[in-house]
Amino acid sequence: MTARSRSRRSTARGAAYDLLHAVHVDDAYANIAMAEILSGAQLDTRDAALATELAYGTLRGQGLYDAILATCVDRPLDRLDGRLLDILRMGTHQLVAMRVPAHAAVGESVALARDVAGEGPAKLANAVLRRVAEGGDIHAWISRVAPGDDTNALAMSTSHPAWIVRALSQALAAHPPSDEPHSASLRALLDADNAPARPVLVARPGRMEAAELQGLPGVRPGDWSPYAGILEQGRPEDLAPIRDGRAGVQDEGSQLVALAVAEAPIDGRDETWVDMCAGPGGKAALLAGLARQRGARLTAVEPHRHRADLVRRTLGDRADIIVGDARDSIAAGSADRVLVDAPCTGLGALRRRPESRWRRTPDDLATLGPLQRELLAAGIQAARPGGVIGYVTCSPHVAETDRVVEDVLRARGDVEWLDARPLLPGVPALGAGPAVRLWPHVHGTDGMYLALLRRRG
Repeated sequence: MTARSRSRRSTARGAAYDLLHAVHVDDAYANIAMAEILSGAQLDTRDAALATELAYGTLRGQGLYDAILATCVDRPLDRLDGRLLDILRMGTHQLVAMRVPAHAAVGESVALARDVAGEGPAKLANAVLRRVAEGGDIHAWISRVAPGDDTNALAMSTSHPAWIVRALSQALAAHPPSDEPHSASLRALLDADNAPARPVLVARPGRMEAAELQGLPGVRPGDWSPYAGILEQGRPEDLAPIRDGRAGVQDEGSQLVALAVAEAPIDGRDETWVDMCAGPGGKAALLAGLARQRGARLTAVEPHRHRADLVRRTLGDRADIIVGDARDSIAAGSADRVLVDAPCTGLGALRRRPESRWRRTPDDLATLGPLQRELLAAGIQAARPGGVIGYVTCSPHVAETDRVVEDVLRARGDVEWLDARPLLPGVPALGAGPAVRLWPHVHGTDGMYLALLRRRG
């Protein structure tokens, strides 16, 4: 890293730009890269929060901001220097969606463009962003670039790809969480995807009491999970329990579905638990702690060695780690409880993974669908008669949820659905069952799906 880049990264806007560059050039995951960038920047709490809002807000709004910029630039956006385009997007976010004075947003963006791309791009940034500022706030721009109320206009105004809007609309229509009109519920869900989410912490059973976590400065109890704490100020890595592994960062919806698998009633022994898709280790850590308290043992399976290493660092000797393909790693009929946290499009976690909405395509469903079915079939085969299987996705897409379960169960006569709703006590609006769906705009969690199954004798 050069002296100039070190100096740039030591500012909030410079750190935010570095994240955008890492996401768009290196295909980085924003949540992982942001933690590394902020650690290196050594920003104070206020500037770290500003850098996060600048970067995450720009990533969330990228579709809308590109539409705005397209009216202010005299050439196709894909012909711009990628470094300049990231700066223009971030400048647009400041101008239309944040309370940043125009002179500051334009001036700082021009200086950043000069630093990373040169004098010519800096002059272009000045001209373009002044046009953006003249166009008014976000509502004025939406009325210009996304008029109407059809799906495409809704997608543009909420900065989602149209195919995702259609997928979420279909999921809400199939399983409405409330009596709210469909259009209002869909809009609320899309708006929730664009609302910054506070970090959620989890006290790992056997290593830290939940009351201790929830009593830390800046932490309040979670809304639904007894192990959750909501971090209302500061950063997770600033807390000693996070650094020493007694607590972790885990969305409350993720905690709830893991707890439901752990609490589901089974017939007979309860000694062998399996997490078939364990990386990076959040649900596995929760299950491992609960299993150990009950005299059971968790086996965590992860096919990718680098992710298996993350699981190993998180769990230590509290579980057995298998680096391999879960479809052929667990002996048939050997497990009492099985979690199949299947790879999915992640459409339920867009608020925490702002870049993923621009990376996923409908074609991903064709790749993921067969894998999801094979993993669930393997999970059922691994469970003994009387044992339970939890099929989980962080996507509400109908092609990744009920359809997967129904297709797999259609080929078997030894599996029954269990009603998962009683295993989330106190959580409202869980629908008609037997599967559970959690929604960002209803529950304040990621959009999780849980189907709970029992293998019959």
